[in-house]
Order: sequence, then structure tokens, then C-alpha cells
Amino acid sequence: MVEQIVKVLLTSVLVVSASEVAKRSAIFGALIASLPLTSLLAMVWLYFDTRDPEKVAALATGIFWLLLPSVTFLLVFPLLLRKGVSFVPSLLIGIGLTAASYLAMIALLKWFGGGDV
Repeated sequence: MVEQIVKVLLTSVLVVSASEVAKRSAIFGALIASLPLTSLLAMVWLYFDTRDPEKVAALATGIFWLLLPSVTFLLVFPLLLRKGVSFVPSLLIGIGLTAASYLAMIALLKWFGGGDV
């Protein structure tokens, strides 16, 4: 139980740090948010929980392929905001298009024999 609490606290501190830094500097907040900290933490936690390098390798490979559709949100959301669409609709449209991109990528990976997807 203590291990789970430490994981949640450490992960939360990283996310809150990115938000707090972004209040002062968008570029440094973006730098922190763009670092693969969540991915790294997930791989570390998985390894220490399972001691299975194959599971960690599969996670890393899955993260790589699913990073590509996540770019959809980072393109669509700011574009909509700059075009005058309000925050909530921009957010929802960005999330919806990103979800569709994830589904398309998962379908492509399955089609081409993408392993654990």
C-alpha cells in the first residue's frame, strides 16, 4: 500500500510541477510536460513490480506507436483556440479526434500484426 501511495504522489508532483511552471513560462512548462516522465515512470514501476523486461519492452513499443496519434490533439486543440473556438468545444473536439486517431492506429497495428494491441 505504501508503494502505491509513493507512486501516486511522485507522479502527481510531476504533473502539478508542469502546470505551475507553465504559469510562469509556457516554454518551460511545455518542456516538462513533453518529457516522457509518465512513460518512464510507468516502465520503472512495471519493471519493479514484475521484473519482466519483455513486459517493459512491450510497453515501450506500445507507447512509441501510440505517441503518433497523440499528436492529433496537440495540433487540433491550439488551432481551434486560435480560430476563435472556445475552450471546452476545442478540448472536446481535440479529444474526439485524438480518440479516433488512437482507434485508427490500434486497427492499423492489429492489421499489420502489432503484437499486444
